[in-house]
Amino acid sequence: MSEPRAKPLRLLLGFDYGSKQIGVAVGQAITGQARELCVLKAQNGVPDWQKVEALLREWQPDALVVGLPLNMDGTPSEMSARAEKFARRLNGRFNLQVFTHDERLTTYAAKGERLLQGQSGGYRERPVDALAAALLLEGWLAEHLPD
Repeated sequence: MSEPRAKPLRLLLGFDYGSKQIGVAVGQAITGQARELCVLKAQNGVPDWQKVEALLREWQPDALVVGLPLNMDGTPSEMSARAEKFARRLNGRFNLQVFTHDERLTTYAAKGERLLQGQSGGYRERPVDALAAALLLEGWLAEHLPD
């Protein structure tokens, strides 16, 4: 008797974890692309869990991806430990598979992309957290899904 096959990953939500804001993006395994959804406010890294639950009910993702903010040399940072804790809480609360993904430079890349799009304005007026979530989710999809 063979093992039951794992549910294929089709739709994923990505989270760019931060202590004040958490960017959220949605991505598709078929295209390998992701797009910004929203930015959730957080209090010391804790989101409004009801808003997270509402997003999960609306999108019904097969899995979640949380960005892991490593130091530039690849070692864990204080924030990466907090992001991992957030990932464990997502898994525990919603019983979904949660992956972490190295997100070094995604916020930097997102700021650059905003400038290229001609969407200037200060970071506070136009947060890039959701775009950073989309970039990290696309990175995870490119790395983990077959061509």
